Amino acid sequence: MSERRRVAAVPAYQAAHAAPRVVRGLRRLGFEAWVCDDGSTDGTATACAEAGARVLRHPRNRGKSAALRTLLHAARAEGVDAVVTLDADGQHPPEEARRLDDAEPDRRALVLGVRDLGDAGAPLANRRGNAISNGFLSLFSGLWLRDTNCGLRRYPVELALSLGVVGERFTFEAEIVLRAARAGARIVEVPVGVVYPEDRTTHFDVVRDPARIVARVVETLVTR
Repeated sequence: MSERRRVAAVPAYQAAHAAPRVVRGLRRLGFEAWVCDDGSTDGTATACAEAGARVLRHPRNRGKSAALRTLLHAARAEGVDAVVTLDADGQHPPEEARRLDDAEPDRRALVLGVRDLGDAGAPLANRRGNAISNGFLSLFSGLWLRDTNCGLRRYPVELALSLGVVGERFTFEAEIVLRAARAGARIVEVPVGVVYPEDRTTHFDVVRDPARIVARVVETLVTR
């Protein structure tokens, strides 16, 4: 029996300095690296392609949620059952992506990476924003969720696309957890290590984006 196909999906925006390192690390570990360049103007697409990635492009910036949906649709079109996602800024070591992919044999499960933000040296504002999101999602999902915003995950492709996630920007990751829990999907949490490189660039606003996540959760509950 041939080894199953491993696909790592990386949403990227203005990440030409960091994303190629992520791509090369993934390829060394046996992943196909798929990058969605979300309207970058710094050469992200070219740099990632030269590093060996398959690159999908948005002509303008549409946000992380749209990039993830583009990657998931591409995976479904090729019959890929599950994809590991990780951020383009280098905070998710490719070795941790491989470990997370191997941690749960059920390819139909939604596998969430769980960070220890304190040990990783995450800024206090990031820890507080994540705690707010965790509290809301745990309350309304009926599950105790330890990290609802980590971008290092494994999505079962058909499930992820069937849940009807409509949120924009950084709300996809929280909304899909709530929808998956309400649909009775199996959700597995796996502790993962992360790093915060000195040259890391983030587009996550620690005030605005947690507020958007909470609003998206409330809207999802009301509409359902």
